Amino acid sequence: MRFNEKELVCLSRQPSEMAAELGMRGPKKGDVVKRRLVKLVVNFLFYFRTDEEEPVGALLLEQCRVEREDTQIFSVAFLDDAERKYLFECDSEEQCKEWIDSIIKASYEFMRRNLIFYRTEIHRLTGKDPLEQYGISEETRFQVNSGSQLMARDTSSL
Repeated sequence: MRFNEKELVCLSRQPSEMAAELGMRGPKKGDVVKRRLVKLVVNFLFYFRTDEEEPVGALLLEQCRVEREDTQIFSVAFLDDAERKYLFECDSEEQCKEWIDSIIKASYEFMRRNLIFYRTEIHRLTGKDPLEQYGISEETRFQVNSGSQLMARDTSSL
């Protein structure tokens, strides 16, 4: 996926769901932990040098896995490139859990699964498709499967 650098910089300045200074180690061999300001905006994880306003980089939080590595450390690894793994060191175990939960909930796939689940539940309870009034009842990516239940999946994989 391609992104315009100016648009990403603009997005990085939007209000964030979470922001904190974390230790961060990139995916390259020999990378060391550096203190970075990390901001979660929509489904992007921006990271900044602590004294600069423009991001050093951004991670699109799709098709990735978020895992706890230690009590205060979590990682973000991409499914199409297992070697591309970023480590983040938090100040506390609770902060680590908050980051993991927020990153999981930021993905498009998580929101899509929730939409399908709630659409199915409303359809089951009322017999009506709640999205029909918006003209998207024929959308296959949001289909309600009559009589079938959604299976719970591992939410640590985005």
